Amino acid sequence: MDDTHRMRPFDEHNQVLTDNVHPPDWVNPTPADRYHLVVVGGGTAGLVSAAGAAGLGARVALVERHFLGGDCLNVGCVPSKGVISAARAWRAAREVASDFGGPAVAGEGDFAKAMERMREIRAGISHHDSAARFHDLGIDMFLGDGRFTSRNTLAVGDTTLNFRRAVIATGGRAAAPPIPGLDAVEYMTNETIFSLTELPDSLVVIGAGPIGCEMAQSFAQFGTRVTLLDMADHVLPREDPDAAAVVQAQMTADGVALELGVAIQTAEMRGDQKVVIFESEGQTREVAASALLVAVGRRPNVDGLGLEEAGVKFGRRGVNVDDRLRTSNKSIFACGDVASKFQFTHTADAQARIVIQNALFYGRARNSALVIPWCTYTSPEIAHVGMYEAEAREAGRKVQTITVPFSEVDRAVLDGEPEGFLRVHHESGKILGATLVAAHAGDMIGEMAVAITHGIGLGQLSSTIHPYPTQGEVMRKVGDLYRRTSLTPTVKRAFATWFRLVR
Repeated sequence: MDDTHRMRPFDEHNQVLTDNVHPPDWVNPTPADRYHLVVVGGGTAGLVSAAGAAGLGARVALVERHFLGGDCLNVGCVPSKGVISAARAWRAAREVASDFGGPAVAGEGDFAKAMERMREIRAGISHHDSAARFHDLGIDMFLGDGRFTSRNTLAVGDTTLNFRRAVIATGGRAAAPPIPGLDAVEYMTNETIFSLTELPDSLVVIGAGPIGCEMAQSFAQFGTRVTLLDMADHVLPREDPDAAAVVQAQMTADGVALELGVAIQTAEMRGDQKVVIFESEGQTREVAASALLVAVGRRPNVDGLGLEEAGVKFGRRGVNVDDRLRTSNKSIFACGDVASKFQFTHTADAQARIVIQNALFYGRARNSALVIPWCTYTSPEIAHVGMYEAEAREAGRKVQTITVPFSEVDRAVLDGEPEGFLRVHHESGKILGATLVAAHAGDMIGEMAVAITHGIGLGQLSSTIHPYPTQGEVMRKVGDLYRRTSLTPTVKRAFATWFRLVR
């Protein structure tokens, strides 16, 4: 497909986006004799690798076949959060009268306007990832298909780039499950759903992972009749079950019909309706809708890269790397979604910084040393960092768990957001992992990430002053609770003796 027409609708906002991240009149430069670093892929991992290396004075070439900015800017983080923000605002407007005594709201919203707002914001952000900006950073910017032709050369069309080091940062893409008949059905993925300009009256979502839950809940908040299907017995099956249960309850309250623990059998078109046939509790059932979103699975972008010619080993999950993010060709590194089980923009950024150290300066930075938080932007949000309880026990840790419900956090109650909790797994006050389910969990989990990264214990959180009233005060509360529960009988007896002696 012509890259200048990948974004729909091709309005003034997507025109700006395209002009920035894949300008149709771009002329590739004459290559240098040899590059310190050739970066293949212009998503977050590639852009950070290229900009960081060039900023240090290295000769850098950056190769991108589609849109700079990758999934995050174009079909991931940025557009999805624009949609989620709009959907939350629509729900808040409907509920402001009952929840806060505000003015009653009636009538239909303007979905097309909400989506245009998203496209306008995305276009405004896109200059950060533009070809012109990276050219101005001193990077040789090549638009086109890159393919390794040897262990130290990469071809872009008829041009050959020689390199000392290279990094594969080609990311991943949506993958459809092997459902019979699905190929004949008009379905959307995260790569196409943000092109909608009309609100579907009904939507079936396959997949109860982060993308499926975020979009199912958002479209239900817009007013679409949504059905969510998954083989798991609850949404977000990789998360703490209690946290997932809070989100699941809110999704149901928002109008999402959940069909969980099901086996999808086939999919088909009936007129303009998309029909999914599934088995539930031994019975064959079906659901029909005007739109279908498939949100199951990702596939690494390794096809057509000439990895065999470069001596780079790869498999179904992507490029094989060691703990320093080196491939089987020690001159080539890989980072981001193409080589990581943690497929988050911030992980790609962090791994790119490891690549810069290890590829250019013989560094010994380790991927396993990263402390990676993540968040699913449902309402409420679920954020996590570190170990889950089962992981900690499997690792032989003597785990204790403390949970503080947000119903005990004054600001959360005042905001009308008392659902959720902070759950911390620790070993004698050393924080091993934490799960936060709250309206603003993604904004707060960073404090736990700092604590784990720098060895800050629960006792130190207790002694840290947090402003009141804030929802972030839950961090101090969990520290206070640790201090109270850590008082042993011996210490309590000692305190009792002291106060008997003190007059």
